Amino acid sequence: MLERRHAEDLPYATFVREYVARNRPVVVENAMLACPAMSKWTPEFFKREFGPRQVNISHGQRMTFDAFIDAVLASREDAPGPYMYRLFIGPHLPELLPDLEPQNPYAFPRRLASPLMLRPWRRPDGYLKLLIGGTGGHFPILHYDGENGHATITEIYGDKEFILYPPEDSAHVYPKPGVPNQSLIPDVQHPDPERFPLFARATQYRTVLRPGDMVFVPSRWWHAARALTPSISICQNIFDASNWAGYVDEICPLAPGLHGLKRMAKKAYLTGLGGILSVLERPAAPWRWPGGPAGPNRHRRCRRLQHLGRRQLGRKLTYQSAWVKFPAGNAACCGCGPGRNLPAHRVSGGEAWAARPISSICTGSWG
Repeated sequence: MLERRHAEDLPYATFVREYVARNRPVVVENAMLACPAMSKWTPEFFKREFGPRQVNISHGQRMTFDAFIDAVLASREDAPGPYMYRLFIGPHLPELLPDLEPQNPYAFPRRLASPLMLRPWRRPDGYLKLLIGGTGGHFPILHYDGENGHATITEIYGDKEFILYPPEDSAHVYPKPGVPNQSLIPDVQHPDPERFPLFARATQYRTVLRPGDMVFVPSRWWHAARALTPSISICQNIFDASNWAGYVDEICPLAPGLHGLKRMAKKAYLTGLGGILSVLERPAAPWRWPGGPAGPNRHRRCRRLQHLGRRQLGRKLTYQSAWVKFPAGNAACCGCGPGRNLPAHRVSGGEAWAARPISSICTGSWG
């Protein structure tokens, strides 16, 4: 069984130190209970509010929401219906975002939300996706998330089973040639022992998510999901020092010619940025500006960083016409005391999102 912790007994800093930094999976119980989605989001709600709208269900599959929900409610273990895993809430259903406030603090995307990330790679919502399936519905493949990402899946409605396998057992789960983060095994519940004899050696971890629970799936941990009842959940990705090097390697592969030079420049920037963010992510001790003493001046320097953050965030940001609002937290900002609310800033499409101080955005230390 997968380790479980209750949100009341797991401070965010402890979660980062003991699980994110160590690449250890965990279930956080009652991670998200206060937002309106917990009481509003049901299959009937989506059918009523978005019935005729065409939405992405999976690769190459689109349906109207009412037809999809009908299939979800008719799904059975012996005849599973479709499973939605290709709908990004920000660009496709931005009207749902207010239902997710206050957000799950454990799912904060950390470096993806940093204003120091260049625009093409900045995703303040952590690639927020909507996942819906009926009884027996399941994600179609055993996989781990691309770009070396950590993943968080938070259950909103219903019950869902998760199965995980550690990275060191990758050889036993039969990665696809050319697609190393996907397994050749079509059904981990009923594997073919003749085709996949090594699979029995893989160490399996199982858990069931109830409404409000979140599972943290570290980078390169293989996982699959199956709905035990009609199920609604959300998924987000996290990037920080623990998985940054692999992220940079994956999005900056070697290439010949001009493309290769551009990728080398991109990799150099992201590698240098990783070092800067690692400094900002260091916790607790009085923060020292390189070459300068700790002491009262550190507060002035921190305020300068916050001012820089506001200037960066005041520019036009683009997230595919979506908006994200980060809730205020009680995070310490480089030792300067609680983080503060900052004014909302406009983004492409006319929506707004609330900026956080640069230090708390870079460290992910809120909530």
